[in-house]
Amino acid sequence: MFTIRTSKVLIGTLTLLLTTLACNAATSMVQSDITPSPSNSTVATEQAYCPAVLGSIVDSASTSESYATPHEETLLVVYPVSGDALGNPYYNESVPADLQDEQANTSSQQAIWNYFTTIIPEKNREFLTEYSVLTDGQGNLLAAVSQSFSDPTRWSLDVDIADSQDYTNLTFTLIHEFGHLLTLNDEQVTPSIAVFDNPKDREIYNKEAAQCPNYFPGEGCSERDSYINQYYQRFWMDKYAEWNQVDSINDDYLYYEKLSEFYKKYQDQFVSDYAATNPSEDIAESWTYFILAPKPQGTTIAEQKVLFFYEYPELVQLRQEILNNLCNAFP
Repeated sequence: MFTIRTSKVLIGTLTLLLTTLACNAATSMVQSDITPSPSNSTVATEQAYCPAVLGSIVDSASTSESYATPHEETLLVVYPVSGDALGNPYYNESVPADLQDEQANTSSQQAIWNYFTTIIPEKNREFLTEYSVLTDGQGNLLAAVSQSFSDPTRWSLDVDIADSQDYTNLTFTLIHEFGHLLTLNDEQVTPSIAVFDNPKDREIYNKEAAQCPNYFPGEGCSERDSYINQYYQRFWMDKYAEWNQVDSINDDYLYYEKLSEFYKKYQDQFVSDYAATNPSEDIAESWTYFILAPKPQGTTIAEQKVLFFYEYPELVQLRQEILNNLCNAFP
């Protein structure tokens, strides 16, 4: 059903600061969900709460155009997480000399974590058990979430310390990544142990996906009433087969060319060009604009995707909490 890709670098219209673990194609046989830096947006940018802060974040997302090439990621340090607290760090002992300063920069590492935990309420991230700091240099990976190596119901937040000083893009990306946690956690998507244990086995993946009566985002079978399955049923059913033909292309250059054409064909249906990557990235992008942008009129499908979240009182309440936290915490 899906093509294995370890990284997708967008070419041409699709802009990207390389993906985090959350942009590695949530639709592929990889237990990770990567996000690029914010890209071109079709959602209005008027703000209702702290206009100067929120406006700058959305404007940055709307105007960012940075092209990326694949870079090898270097893990610097991993912290176990318990609520807001970080445990004793585990350091990568093979970090090259030119990255040792970043590895030792515990104050910046702690500041990023504190910012994330200040924005996102603790009760909504109980499944987050690791925080990893890594880098692939400036201008590529920014942040990501991924299932832990030992437990598919637990998740890790991964941040590139080299790109973390730009708090406009960092804020947008952290909210996007939390959108993956919100829509892919084990209460929303029942993890596939078979896929988790055999992430590169196409036969196992296809078998698991075929047995799922709902949307299969890669990590497992979504619950019927889950956010992502309801979103898929409403906004992707009519074009999924067409998209899947694009996603099945093995040649990266041709893949990005066809994905760009797919986005242009349905441009008014996506809040950003990156949202056309797959349903998992689409819902995470729409979630981000649900948080940061004012309530739209719903005249386009892109705006209807943002309005989707307003149908859930618990998400409207969470939006208010995140905005209140963000308006107080943004540097």
